[in-house]
Amino acid sequence: MTEQLDGAASPENHLALVSPPSVGLSAGLAQERPPIAAVTGRPPTPYVAFDRRELMDILKVYGRMVATGEWRDYALDTLADRAVFSIFRRTSELPLYRIEKNPKLARRQGAYAVIAQSGLILKRGSELPQVLRVFDKALLKLAE
Repeated sequence: MTEQLDGAASPENHLALVSPPSVGLSAGLAQERPPIAAVTGRPPTPYVAFDRRELMDILKVYGRMVATGEWRDYALDTLADRAVFSIFRRTSELPLYRIEKNPKLARRQGAYAVIAQSGLILKRGSELPQVLRVFDKALLKLAE
């Protein structure tokens, strides 16, 4: 009994680290969920994602184009090396445009790119709002 100086090796604490969260009805508090690495034994897979500010900028442009009837659907992919926001006219088609975030290109050509359906890079840069201005030209053509 004297070998356990701290409570980390006790069976109760071990179960608390690996068991799913349960709501403590008597205490009224929920236990925190353990990190994925503690449950699976593997480190979490790293991935690239858009942050909240970037998603707001993208969805602002997307909303304007949906209002004009040009775009109808989107897909969001978070991959190990880049994040992709794909824009569709119809769900069953290939994406009209892809907005990609590739952090490895941040110091060279810019982390953000707008890519057409044919694979042509329409705009690339380090500032997302500047790159998204390529869609302002498309919106002006629709207004005429």
